Amino acid sequence: MSATNRQIRLSARPVGEVQPDDWEHCAGPVEEPGPGRFAGRTRVISLDPAMRGWLDDRPSYLPPVAIGEVMRAGSVIEVTASNHPDFQPGDHVVGMFGVREHVVSDGEGAMKIDTALAPSSTYLGALGMPGMTAYFGLLDVGALKDGETVVVSGAAGAVGTIAGQIAKAKGCRVVGIAGGPEKCALLTDELGFDAAIDYRADDVRKALRRHAPDGIDVYFDNVGGDILDAALTRLAMHARVVVCGAISQYNNATPVEGPSNYLTLLVRRARMEGFVVFDYAKRYPQAAQDISAWIADGRIKVREHVVRGSVDDFPETLQMLFRGGNVGKLVLELA
Repeated sequence: MSATNRQIRLSARPVGEVQPDDWEHCAGPVEEPGPGRFAGRTRVISLDPAMRGWLDDRPSYLPPVAIGEVMRAGSVIEVTASNHPDFQPGDHVVGMFGVREHVVSDGEGAMKIDTALAPSSTYLGALGMPGMTAYFGLLDVGALKDGETVVVSGAAGAVGTIAGQIAKAKGCRVVGIAGGPEKCALLTDELGFDAAIDYRADDVRKALRRHAPDGIDVYFDNVGGDILDAALTRLAMHARVVVCGAISQYNNATPVEGPSNYLTLLVRRARMEGFVVFDYAKRYPQAAQDISAWIADGRIKVREHVVRGSVDDFPETLQMLFRGGNVGKLVLELA
């Protein structure tokens, strides 16, 4: 075990895009676990668009990361020492342990995982928060029905890739919206989407008319902004708009831009509903069981973008999410 515990702390509230000096790279002591606690070394750290919202000091579903606090993050650790009856050295554990090399925990919110069944990174992606988000967003909030037309924005990201494939597993026609020909080819050629729209090159409204001629039954929105506005013009009768995220707006230095075409909800008798995946925590085991089965039978293919480095690479790696640099679930694997 190293003598220091490298970690990333928030040093300032970002305005717009997060800057390098918004972070503090520091080292603390490596703690030993006391009674009822265990210690572990971080193996993989999750990077998620929601992290940007956690940095702002405003009301949300979680309190903001405090100035001077270790950055909040889901991660997988390997237990190195334990005084906890449920965790033993060698166990791999997933939890909200933060961006640091070494962790001491009382086990609250932590769960042992089996790396013989799936890689550690998959428990942060398809079998973690993004997979749960896609599952409950589509099936509960979106009330998905077999044979419907589903459009997913941010479709090449961690949530979007899984959401689209769940919809296909449920017998739906699926159109993905992503940035660039490489991502669009991934959606149709590898992940089984019926069509893909390149928002950087295509007229999204015209493309939606072409690929969803009878309208959109479920729109799973990860981006907000102009793409949400375009999708609203193509809603079918009694459509459902699932508000999962709005990554196009997260770095705004000005107020968030809302949809101007919201009256389509009235005309089409549709609804638009937001959700937070943590509200479904008691049902995660069932979702994980279903997603695992779809992975096993090939109906879901897992795409992960693994960056190998150190804790100090976290700030730069996080920026990939907001610059379109990742395909699938983005994780930082510590050397």
